[in-house]
Amino acid sequence: MITDQLLVGNIDDAQQPPAVVGTLLLVAEELSVTPAPWVDYHHVPFREFAKADPAKLAQAVEWLEQRVPNGRTLVCCRAGMGRSVSVVMAYLCCVEGRAYDDVLKLIMTRRPSAMPLPNLQVAIEQVRQLRHSTRSRQAGP
Repeated sequence: MITDQLLVGNIDDAQQPPAVVGTLLLVAEELSVTPAPWVDYHHVPFREFAKADPAKLAQAVEWLEQRVPNGRTLVCCRAGMGRSVSVVMAYLCCVEGRAYDDVLKLIMTRRPSAMPLPNLQVAIEQVRQLRHSTRSRQAGP
């Protein structure tokens, strides 16, 4: 558990999520799962060990933003150390407004084996800017 609502896991966790999980986001490009019948499932494919893709990160954050407030959400990749952790970090920074350094400390405390994707901090900042400009356009003059 990273927060009360956000959990990080590996592919085994994705295939057999705990009953308390109602939402599952798989972020491994090379894997797929057949979700449990009770699970709201989505797949945003990130390549393992690749730089964080801001467009995919924005898509994952937006999907999580609609679901995390409604119950426990599990974000998974192959090992549960890189891509899943990176997506959770992006959510905490972009939606909850937390500082990157604070989120990194939280993640490393809760998941000491975490290895965020290369370029993650830059990608998160790009997602923040994209979200801000989108909101500004929606608000209008």
